[in-house]
Amino acid sequence: MVDADQPLGETAMQQKDFRERMAPEFPKEASEFQGRVLYNKQRLGIVPQDHPNDQDHDLEKGRQQSPASSILPPKGTPGQVLEPEAEEVTYPEGGFQAWLVVFGSFCGMLAAFGLANAVGTYQAYLSTHQLADYDESTIGWIFSIYVFLAFFCGVQIGPVFDAKGPRWLILAGSVCLIAAVMGLAEATEYWHFILTFGIFGGLGTSLLFTPAMSSIGHFFKVSRGNASGLAATGGSVGGIMFPLLLQHLFDSVGFAWATRIMGFILLFLVILANLFIRSRLPPKAGGSVWPDPMIFKDKVFALTTAGVFFIEWALFIPISYITSYALHVGINSTFSYQLLAILNVGSFFGRWLPGYVADRWGRFNTMIITVFLCLMFVIGVWLPAATPESAVRDNIPLIVIFVLGFGFASGSNISLTPVCVGQLCETEQYGRYYATCYTVVSFGCLTGIPIAGALISLDGGEYWGLILFTGACYFVGLVCFATARIMSVGWRLNAVF
Repeated sequence: MVDADQPLGETAMQQKDFRERMAPEFPKEASEFQGRVLYNKQRLGIVPQDHPNDQDHDLEKGRQQSPASSILPPKGTPGQVLEPEAEEVTYPEGGFQAWLVVFGSFCGMLAAFGLANAVGTYQAYLSTHQLADYDESTIGWIFSIYVFLAFFCGVQIGPVFDAKGPRWLILAGSVCLIAAVMGLAEATEYWHFILTFGIFGGLGTSLLFTPAMSSIGHFFKVSRGNASGLAATGGSVGGIMFPLLLQHLFDSVGFAWATRIMGFILLFLVILANLFIRSRLPPKAGGSVWPDPMIFKDKVFALTTAGVFFIEWALFIPISYITSYALHVGINSTFSYQLLAILNVGSFFGRWLPGYVADRWGRFNTMIITVFLCLMFVIGVWLPAATPESAVRDNIPLIVIFVLGFGFASGSNISLTPVCVGQLCETEQYGRYYATCYTVVSFGCLTGIPIAGALISLDGGEYWGLILFTGACYFVGLVCFATARIMSVGWRLNAVF
């Protein structure tokens, strides 16, 4: 051991004598390591190429260097050439190329989640037309399979994005999504809807959604919440546009051509997504395309995944059933179909504004607030409106307040969850973490809508059981996110996390 009181780096001879005394302990590794350190410093320009010894160079510059540092064994195996330390990753945080990626992601999200946010319109229409002979729970499986595949397929899509980039994923997703919508226009039987909307639509959405959101993380870090929120508003724009479009076209040109027209709009959007979505950071060295379940050893990540599971379990229930609920309580069909568009007006601001605030107040802090608001709107506004004693005239103001408020609060369920997950890992590993999280979450998406339909049947056509289930899911999700925050930064309310 070196005496702590001994002056360090007094002369080159003292260092040489010290190394000779220590040579029996590190005879070969120390010499090899010194040579590799010098080589790497020369490559990085720290030491001139013709300089004989990096320690002499340090001494000439008047720096004091510990002799022990020159004999530390290498971090790798003996004989392994150590690469110089990776330069710190920098992010443009803006610029023309970065905002083009955000725009491309916006178009991809408008196509993918615009269709997802039109689920309620299709559910209400099919339950009274092509699938009128099926119960709510059975019809719900069409849309739950869609949502399940939209998230579950990320188990492979995320790691493939990490390794290969977004280009081929976006192209494959575009083909699947357009095939799904054009096939849906021709569907007449139950299995047709399962195959087109459920399977092909879910695959296409996943192939578009995962790389669209992941690519933004290659260009933004400090402003990632704001940029992701702006891209995620595409889903809300689609949720406003498509229900109103379909409501008008169903009556004027029929189901088939209404769906085809929407398909042509989606085709234009996915072309823009293919043109503009790009990645920037190189693949992480030694990475594979398989997810790593060992990351669940991180308790904060495990709690975050559980929180996302419960809020996504609840999220698609109001989106799927708000139109059917309005028809059930006696609201006219025109306004009932428009409720989904009103919900997405609130969601538009709810996807962008929380992201903007999250970059300043903390991503988990903002998520906790918005999940709490979801819980309050479900239990405090929707539940009173759904009681059997409520008259139709009393329901309409409460329902409008609910869809606007819940739309705003739930917007973060889509836009902030990727940012919260990304906060827990390196950018190069983001696709893997995100995919692993949503592999679990997807099973909640698979079962949430059919469970809600079954609850309607059990309650004799009433919706209060469905609403209580939605509220319970948001409560558990709130507890999970709050616990993850406490484990990370403690009880300090002013901590930005």
